[in-house]
Amino acid sequence: MDLKSRIEAVLFVTGKAVDIKEIAQILESDEQEVEEAMLALIFDYSSREGALEIDDENGYIIQVKPEYMDIVEKLCPVDISNAVLKTLTVIALKEPIRQAELKELRGSGAYDHIQELLSKGLISRKKDKNGRSFNLKTTPKFAEYFKMKGNSEILSKVETTRLAELLELKK
Repeated sequence: MDLKSRIEAVLFVTGKAVDIKEIAQILESDEQEVEEAMLALIFDYSSREGALEIDDENGYIIQVKPEYMDIVEKLCPVDISNAVLKTLTVIALKEPIRQAELKELRGSGAYDHIQELLSKGLISRKKDKNGRSFNLKTTPKFAEYFKMKGNSEILSKVETTRLAELLELKK
């Protein structure tokens, strides 16, 4: 088995972003060799016209290219854990909310929740005015997913308050 194939197997099975160090540990391989093989694997994926790509924004992950997401969404509805759903509800209630404020409200696990919600297209993130944090808000896909009225990016407070009550976030 060549190293590229072994790395591809790791990326496929983990289903989350992993860094070179983690991959090297899993495969019991040299980090430099893993990095070289990863670059070759990324090139392989980018040079063919397939539906998959390797994203390297926050570690490496195999994912469906954006232009094929409509197919994936029909076959695999978005699955959200309770903790991530609660983080999403806080974002919807307080949007736009600074990422730092969300971390204070939901704890350090909120960073992982944010990454998951971004990857699912349920929230958007933009740098705030001072460039030190991000502002988070829901997307139209959020409203569509929860079958909320309207297509605007900012949902009515009545709808988000009702969602919070369902999740027991608000007394």
